[in-house]
Amino acid sequence: MVSVGPEVMSFGRRIPMLAAEHPDKIAIVFAPKGGPPERPVSWRELDRTSNRMARLLERRGLDASGLLAVALHNRPEHLMLTIAGWKLGACVLPLSPSLPGKEREQTLEAARPRLVVADWEDAGGTTVVRAAELERIEDFSDAPLPDRIPHPGKAIPSGGSTGRSKIIVKPDPWLKTVGKAAGERGHLWGFRPGQTQLITTRLYHNMPFNWSTFGLFDDHTIVLMEHFDAGYAIDLIERYRVDWSQFVPIIMKRIAEHPDFKTGDLSSLRAVFHSGAPCPPWLKRVWMDLVGPKNVWEAFGGAEDAGVAVIRGDDWLRHPGSVGWAWECAMKILDEDFQEVPRGEVGEIFMRPHDPTPTYRYLGSPPAKTTPDGFISLGDLGSMDGDGYLYHADRRMDLIVSGGANIYPAEVEAALSEHPDVVDLAVIPVPDDEWGKRVHAIIQPRDPASPPALEELDRHCRARVAAHKCPKSYEFIETLPREPTGKIRRSALAAERESGWTPAMLRVGTGAAASSSHAEAGSGIIDHRRAAR
Repeated sequence: MVSVGPEVMSFGRRIPMLAAEHPDKIAIVFAPKGGPPERPVSWRELDRTSNRMARLLERRGLDASGLLAVALHNRPEHLMLTIAGWKLGACVLPLSPSLPGKEREQTLEAARPRLVVADWEDAGGTTVVRAAELERIEDFSDAPLPDRIPHPGKAIPSGGSTGRSKIIVKPDPWLKTVGKAAGERGHLWGFRPGQTQLITTRLYHNMPFNWSTFGLFDDHTIVLMEHFDAGYAIDLIERYRVDWSQFVPIIMKRIAEHPDFKTGDLSSLRAVFHSGAPCPPWLKRVWMDLVGPKNVWEAFGGAEDAGVAVIRGDDWLRHPGSVGWAWECAMKILDEDFQEVPRGEVGEIFMRPHDPTPTYRYLGSPPAKTTPDGFISLGDLGSMDGDGYLYHADRRMDLIVSGGANIYPAEVEAALSEHPDVVDLAVIPVPDDEWGKRVHAIIQPRDPASPPALEELDRHCRARVAAHKCPKSYEFIETLPREPTGKIRRSALAAERESGWTPAMLRVGTGAAASSSHAEAGSGIIDHRRAAR
């Protein structure tokens, strides 16, 4: 039996409470792809519709012992279904509605959900509730439901370092705090009750899923974008007076580079939180100039909640490049023998929460690497300065060893991202006869018809990082492939270039692109403007 105090409660209790307090207040504003008009959802509608959905799911076999997979695009029904699942005491797993067949099969095999809400034709034998059925729920009662506490309540998909699908389950009771305790908890992130929050990325990713649902619990109005568009995001911030948002750096970059960023009224923003990928220092400074250093927050961790580092903008200015200090956890930087490395030296990041209660459980994968004394690694590399601040180097799986030197793509990407003609980029290793692995940069130029000259990019990079870290070859593409969450599809990029040379690759210093045979013959000059098209 879970003991629930006055400041701790379930979503199934909290949502009806807010609906009773202000039934006509707007809980969700849905911003559809293509722009206005937006669709408002009141607290009354959120509560009553989620009650109807809960009864539909219950009729289809969902109860507190089951897992509900929600595979919908961003829209209010996604959040309504999540709350409906929690009102039944079930665990909720958000999934991409666009999962390809093999990955879908692996994910469902690992998760074994009781129900899937999607428009999938094949769900591996799992019962599927078609999205269209959600429009025909008027016959179900919208009366209040008994208060049930999900245990567990949340699961999140992850590809992991192996690329094989796994599920991360949060194993504790799904309860949150309200009142004074909630304000103290959120103060660390600039997150407070009663705010208006903008969601720009897909709800099946851990960060937007968490912050949108936590926001509803804390009486936020959630402005939910169906599909990210920088200009529309700026317009929504201005018109709805958004005062808090969480971003991944690529979203921050696209907003900051939009013409309306300088002319629009973004004065309502009180705080910005970012995570999920390295943020180039120049970009972080742009946002600190907008909202003030004390209002830009960054966190480094994982969905496993094995530990987190936190830093505020003014603290970052004193420790430039850091991702923060250990918050409610202990942190070590260890070598391959689990021995601590000297301060300033790169090793593997291990964290251990102060609370000894397990913070995650994997479905479809063995546990994460763990030391004998309980420190957990999620595969990230970094260093710690003399004051205990963490500096993230890169993922171990992304590390490039070229000519015996360790090169971290994130550092090179941060340098190249400062070039005004670079819209997006990825730095990956490719096979090389001389170096073993060669540093290769894939650039999305601002003007595909006239990308920057290789010599210019090389000079730009060498002015910011050591020469041996700079790319030895470049490639220009129209659009860099990213997940909807903003993460670069690095494994796909590397797999497409596993031969080491393709006709589109350009060797620094020669202006030439060479296949393996071209490299051997020393021929095959390709104009880089033509190769970019």
